[in-house]
Amino acid sequence: MLRQQPQARVLAVNLPGHGGAPGDLAGLTIEACVSSVVAQVQAVGPERVVLVGHSMAGITLPGVATRLGEALVQHMVFVACCVPAQGQCVLDTLHQPMAWIGKRAARRSPVSPPLPRSVALWVFGNGLHRDQKRFLLSCLNAESTGVTLEPVDRSNLPPIARSWVMPARDRAVSPALQRRFIQNLGGVGEVHEIDTCHDIMISEPDKLAAVLLRCA
Repeated sequence: MLRQQPQARVLAVNLPGHGGAPGDLAGLTIEACVSSVVAQVQAVGPERVVLVGHSMAGITLPGVATRLGEALVQHMVFVACCVPAQGQCVLDTLHQPMAWIGKRAARRSPVSPPLPRSVALWVFGNGLHRDQKRFLLSCLNAESTGVTLEPVDRSNLPPIARSWVMPARDRAVSPALQRRFIQNLGGVGEVHEIDTCHDIMISEPDKLAAVLLRCA
């Protein structure tokens, strides 16, 4: 007789100003993102948590883990994340002159419009089939440029177990750059490489879920 496995609750959070959540993108900060995620997790009241972040969540996830603490957070999973070096910002991770151009553009406007559809598909969705491409395009949002200029601080990050999911065909955050980000993070326990694009949760949801279950 097979035993039924316990069910895990999944909480998909929206950052302020995203997905219909209230918030001002023009004034958004990393701390505001962290506080929003922490409040959403605490409202559920879990006993243990596996935190999963994708892409730009690399600047938010460490703060959430720090605030929630190692008594609650069991594991952190970074999925193709951007993790600047301590004290640097997202735009510092770009090569010159793109870092300079990006910072200049960000200072001119606090909010950037969604990427053009063709660019978004090339950067995020190489290899997606038609329905997956439609879904990706439906998820595009305007973004805050302020958080890309804000230095990150991981000085109080507790020693929580961490893993990395690396899409091998990522055009947004190349595998070479992801390896540099892993070093910025101080290393991870395991790296799970999957042959897919940046938006792995759309292209390979089953494979991503299998990794997350292993981490839990």
